[in-house]
Amino acid sequence: MLTDFTKALLQIADRRFLRVLLTGVGLTIALLAALTLGVQFLLPDSISLPWIGEIEWLGAVLSGVLLLSMLVGSIFLMVPVASLFTGLFLDQIADAVEQKHYPHLPDSPRASLRVSMAEALRFFGLLVLINLLALVVYLLFTVLGPVLFWAVNGFLLGREYFQLVALRFIPAADALALRRKHGLQIFIAGFLMAVPLSIPLINLLIPVLGVATFTHIFHRLNGSNIPR
Repeated sequence: MLTDFTKALLQIADRRFLRVLLTGVGLTIALLAALTLGVQFLLPDSISLPWIGEIEWLGAVLSGVLLLSMLVGSIFLMVPVASLFTGLFLDQIADAVEQKHYPHLPDSPRASLRVSMAEALRFFGLLVLINLLALVVYLLFTVLGPVLFWAVNGFLLGREYFQLVALRFIPAADALALRRKHGLQIFIAGFLMAVPLSIPLINLLIPVLGVATFTHIFHRLNGSNIPR
């Protein structure tokens, strides 16, 4: 697994990797900035309360609180949103890995934009939903919070990235069987991939490195047993 990750990391300077990384980060920042500014724009300058009248400073306070909440929420959503956009460009990353390390393999059939968008949105929704549900557990068990965060996201990253990469070459039933057969190894790889999610800025590399790493993992576990 470490060899797979090292191979992915050493290829990070590949132009296709950088293109997907910069596009994903740029779209992520643009979307979160637009949401933040949109909320800020919709807030009133002042608020009128019954029996009290118009309070100008209350609007400013609420504006500041909501803006701060959006900024904090943006930090939380940065990785899921980056994963969403990276999922749309999964084929470009996997193709770059396969052309460099597995040139003997046949070209994989590309998924349609509709299918890619559906898978990316499903993964994004799953990441956000599971993390919101797990947030209560994080707060209750503060000391174990980081480990629980890594475990939950490690499971999700391992499950989803392996499945997405595998589906490029083999049917869904075969991909599921292969993932279950090597479930522990895939979970550990996902867990190790989730640890850097706690590090600002570095965490933005994880969607790209995750796809690249699990491309290596899939071909190693599958033994490159791909029909020509």
